[in-house]
Amino acid sequence: MLDQGTASPATEPTVPKTSGLSALTRRKPVERLVAEGGQGEGGSLRRSLSMWQLTMISIGATLGTGIFVVLGDAVPKAGPAVTIAFVIAGLTALFSALSYAELAGSIPVAGSSYSYAYATMGELVAWVCGWCLVLEYGVSVAAVAVGWGEYLNELLDGTIGVTIPDVLSSAPGEGGIINLPGLIVVLLAMVFLLGGARESALVNTVMVFVKIAALVLFCAIGFMGFKSGNYADFMPLGMAGVSAAGASLFFSYIGFDAASTAGEEAKDPKRDLPRAIMLSLLIVTVLYVLVAAVAVGAWNWKAFEGSEASLAAIMTDVSGQAFWGTLLAAGAVISIASVVLTVLYGQTRVLFAMSRDGLVPKVFGKVSGKTGTPRVNTIIVSLFCGALASVIPLGKLVDATSIGTLFAFALVNIAVIVLRRNRPDMDRTFRVPLGWTFPILGFLFCVYNMFSLDSVTWVVFGCWMAAGLVFYFLYGMRRSRLATEAGAVHAEK
Repeated sequence: MLDQGTASPATEPTVPKTSGLSALTRRKPVERLVAEGGQGEGGSLRRSLSMWQLTMISIGATLGTGIFVVLGDAVPKAGPAVTIAFVIAGLTALFSALSYAELAGSIPVAGSSYSYAYATMGELVAWVCGWCLVLEYGVSVAAVAVGWGEYLNELLDGTIGVTIPDVLSSAPGEGGIINLPGLIVVLLAMVFLLGGARESALVNTVMVFVKIAALVLFCAIGFMGFKSGNYADFMPLGMAGVSAAGASLFFSYIGFDAASTAGEEAKDPKRDLPRAIMLSLLIVTVLYVLVAAVAVGAWNWKAFEGSEASLAAIMTDVSGQAFWGTLLAAGAVISIASVVLTVLYGQTRVLFAMSRDGLVPKVFGKVSGKTGTPRVNTIIVSLFCGALASVIPLGKLVDATSIGTLFAFALVNIAVIVLRRNRPDMDRTFRVPLGWTFPILGFLFCVYNMFSLDSVTWVVFGCWMAAGLVFYFLYGMRRSRLATEAGAVHAEK
């Protein structure tokens, strides 16, 4: 629901205290976050993105990961009930999307949930949230890049009859030495991002239309092979299997928040960001459920085991012609590349915001005066994600991404409640309906899905968070701009 209010004057201190616990809970005032929007080392980001382009960024970052890549991992867990798993994951995303929409309209900056946490819960929580976003965006880029290689091989096999050998297209431990296609697609996305946000958004829009067309084509052909008997054993592993699949499939919805990372490059962020977030989630959810329903109707659920290019295989089986599977593979190659492009974009903007606050090195905040983009940031992040994609198997990446995202989303739901309590009269262009009900449900859904993930994923997450806290206490806590400013003030006194 839209709500036009009147901005209230700042009620928070510009320079917080830094002694004791307050050093960890110091908050960055909302007004200051907004005022610093776009400012970087050596230049500023350019406001060039419309509501339509923001929506395409969210769809580009979201649509494709679950359907083109993760379906082969989720169906063996849930069986035909994978459609329910998509709905569960979608509801989790919806409640969090509502919270994102409210905060994006109130605090339209590049840091996304990191910045929201900084304004509401303090620096330590903000750091934890930002560290989770690094896991969410960075690792999901690598995961999608791994799946891209599978469809590239399908396309090459269907067109010229050759494939990239396993030794060059699989991670160590899966029969290969390096996943070269995964590395290549990340580097290609890097090239586009270095050209500028507006140019990258145009390329992404074209890719989004290609992926939607490919999925509609799949539904049309896959429906011809629909067998009701494939739904007979609807929930073979019970609700536990559906829950496990839903937790993994939440990975499929990662990206709807990508528009919030473009807050400092949007033309009218307070109006357009909430609309882009909600519209993109609606479009993606409808397509996911429709494609999943057709896929499990056309194939026995057991056939999905180990298949990372299942949609192309289904089209070939149903039509009896390799041409249709090859055509879908071509669409997937283009569309999955758009996920890599837009999620990589989001990762660089989060690090840009963290760098501006002094929590990560300044190199991530340097902006090119020529292109208006954080060039060095983009290159470093791309090389890191490309390295992950080239050596780590898909399954390990998916669950690690999901748990980091769920944790960050849980914090966003809390941030809505805290900001409403502390700043009730603040200007909000969008309000989550029914008071605190949806943010609380969003938080509970996130926690539920987190505990549906296996113990290995929790161990990986724990190690990641421990490493992040070590970095914060050794580097970020002392170099934080709020800390250095407070230190300067006290030194003058």
